[in-house]
Amino acid sequence: MTSQTTLAQPGHEPGEPDRPDSSDGLQAGLKNRHLSMIAIGGVIGAGLFVGSSAGIAAAGPAILISYAMVGLMVVLVMRMLGEMAAARPSSGSFSAYADQALGRWAGFSIGWLYWFFWVVVLAVEATAGAKILESWIPGVPQWAWALIVMVVLTATNLVSVGSYGEFEFWFAGIKVVAIAAFVVVGLLAVFGLLPGSDNPGSGLAHLTDSGGFFPEGPGAVLTGVLMVVFSFMGSEIVTLAAGESADPQRAVSKATNSVIWRIAVFYLGSIFVVLTLLPWNDPSILEKGSYVAALDSIGIPHAGQVMDFIVLTAVLSCLNSGLYTASRMAFSLGERGDAPKSFAKVNRRGVPQAAILSSVVFGFVAVFFNYQWPDTVFQFLLNSSGAVALFVWLVICFTQLRMRAIILRESPGRLVVRMWLFPYLTWATIAMISFVLVYMLTDDTAREQVVLSLLVAALVVGISLVREVRSRKASAGG
Repeated sequence: MTSQTTLAQPGHEPGEPDRPDSSDGLQAGLKNRHLSMIAIGGVIGAGLFVGSSAGIAAAGPAILISYAMVGLMVVLVMRMLGEMAAARPSSGSFSAYADQALGRWAGFSIGWLYWFFWVVVLAVEATAGAKILESWIPGVPQWAWALIVMVVLTATNLVSVGSYGEFEFWFAGIKVVAIAAFVVVGLLAVFGLLPGSDNPGSGLAHLTDSGGFFPEGPGAVLTGVLMVVFSFMGSEIVTLAAGESADPQRAVSKATNSVIWRIAVFYLGSIFVVLTLLPWNDPSILEKGSYVAALDSIGIPHAGQVMDFIVLTAVLSCLNSGLYTASRMAFSLGERGDAPKSFAKVNRRGVPQAAILSSVVFGFVAVFFNYQWPDTVFQFLLNSSGAVALFVWLVICFTQLRMRAIILRESPGRLVVRMWLFPYLTWATIAMISFVLVYMLTDDTAREQVVLSLLVAALVVGISLVREVRSRKASAGG
């Protein structure tokens, strides 16, 4: 283990137990309210606001089934991850568990792939935020806004884990309040109970009045799955953050137990409102975006600007969490000897400074690629990280199959969160995820993502196996 600085325990919220700083040197600076909001906000990405209109156009009202299917997968995967994270909180989360259960190669490979995924996400979200900010203040060029956003959030992460938690608390809070208000106001308008609404309030009629519930056929449900699956990535962040909280076991237990209602309300609830306020094939859904179109139909003034602000908040939240997540994964890899040792060092504030700066440097490089070669180099980065979410979920499933026995053998009292119907539901989830990956190979738009992601994964696994062979030879020679 590298030499690290350990600080005195920071102040707690009322009811939080005393807990020394984690043994890996990270500061236990995240409070219960931080973890709660990170857990809630983690499933609300900018993809929900921006990408849902394309899914609706592809599958019609049946997109609800697509969201429900992916939501079920996420609930099951989070239950498995919660079982392991509650028993063994770690900044490396599933990568550290894969290392223990499947072998060094698995922890190395999935850790670096996950880091790569979030570094690319940094570039995507920084560019998306810059576009909105440029539309508000056109005097500042888009690339400058991307730079400003990245610098500000890097500084936030460098100050302390508490400052990350505080920023994320407010970013996620705005997202949560916005979607909750959208669902409540939308449902009132749907049933004609909203005073002054411009929407005629047709109840549930729009779910079937434009070609039925399956206007594009039942097969469109699977196409919808491919379009929405990546908007769920981020649910697992709370299990990485739990390692820097005062009571990680409690935080993980709450997060995994509440994931069902979070997905039901924020994803299924909000999409249901859009589909009941407007016919699925209304041109405004694609032209303006599903949420703006829905707000316009009610008569909410300045709906576009309101949604721009909410999307910007979601983008900043995703950037903030993405940088945090990438740096903590790099930190964990450094601790295990799978990344430069400097990544595993923390400063006097308990922050892994080198891991944060190295992650943001690659994020800046990806932003540069996005502006310089958007259709070649950056498109390759996007496609080659596109299926990583599914790879991560698969690894979590296989890891949990092995980790259950390890936890029962070494610390059975810590098995406070249990996967339902183990091992049957675990195997069923593996089958579901595998089916989605295979189906992606039959889809013209998704095939390239799977193939390139598989090639990058094979490269990383190959590097890890070569490292293991060299390590064994060195040990034998020594």
